[in-house]
Amino acid sequence: MSRKIVTRRSPIHGNGVFAARKLAAGDELIEYRGRLLTHAQADRLYEGGVDTGHTFLFTLNERYIIDANVEGNEARWLNHSCAPNCQAVWAESTDGNPKKDRILIETLREIAAGEELTYDYGISLPVRQTAKMKALWACRCGAPECSGTMLKPKR
Repeated sequence: MSRKIVTRRSPIHGNGVFAARKLAAGDELIEYRGRLLTHAQADRLYEGGVDTGHTFLFTLNERYIIDANVEGNEARWLNHSCAPNCQAVWAESTDGNPKKDRILIETLREIAAGEELTYDYGISLPVRQTAKMKALWACRCGAPECSGTMLKPKR
């Protein structure tokens, strides 16, 4: 079976992940992988990281974060979009061990070969969303319904 995805430069931002062939809706593409950290460890390691506008951290569950900066795979290169064609799906461990939970990226609809794969990052930061912060976390997806920022409204 041929590869489903390929990584290359993206018109959205930096690197991106693209469909290597036509993909069906509901197709599981890749697991988001990286070093497992507790939330406290991530806070210590990336203190002040909200001011970077860039992250490879993915909240796994109430206890853990996946840090794709270390031991990360191609999934870390999927870009954000306000009109995503993929979604991140939380897969709880069958034995209830939160260290074994997983994040899987799957398609939301049929995707043409060569199309960039994106999902909604759903970023929620524990700081006030100033104009400067929104600009720092600017969205470049180009979708007609683009909100202009990767940050979710605080509600």
